[in-house]
Amino acid sequence: MLTVVGMGPAGLTLITPLASEAIKQAQVLVGAKRHLAQFPAFTGEQRQLDADIPQLLAWITAHRHKNIVVLASGDPLFYGIGTRMVAHFGRENVSVVPGISAVQYLCARAGVDMNEMWLTSSHGRDVSFDELARHSKVAMVTDSRCGPRDIAQQLTARGKGHRWMVIGENLAMENEQIHWLRVSEVNADYGMNTVVILDER
Repeated sequence: MLTVVGMGPAGLTLITPLASEAIKQAQVLVGAKRHLAQFPAFTGEQRQLDADIPQLLAWITAHRHKNIVVLASGDPLFYGIGTRMVAHFGRENVSVVPGISAVQYLCARAGVDMNEMWLTSSHGRDVSFDELARHSKVAMVTDSRCGPRDIAQQLTARGKGHRWMVIGENLAMENEQIHWLRVSEVNADYGMNTVVILDER
């Protein structure tokens, strides 16, 4: 059995009871080092998730007789590992337990409704800044290749410097910070973050 479990933005404070139960039943936990560290009492087998996804898929295939839980940040099907698992093993062979995404969490903390919001990510992807500029309300999961400052520079160059950017930094962690800035004012580096871009505050 293969289950992909969304852990929410950080730690265990936002994990669902269904996700906790799936983890309790697991024989094998697969996840990033920081995810696995959340379960020091787990006595089953553990495998660290790294950038070599083809090797991971081969390993899971060889261990499919076990109850395997793959831990994912946020929601597994929002630009997460769940998409790759379903594509490789088939949706009938993968159970997905959703989690709270970083976008959901940021919008809730900032009081921004998600109606008519365009959702995207820069994780390992080329960003279409023209498309980004075309939408009046955007949420984006960022990475080190393309963070708030890069996005702001590109939007400002397209005449969108007047827009608001809400930057959620280290969401759901003790050092969480949420910044409201005009796009033209964004000129710093931020820790692990998600952004929302709005025409109006």
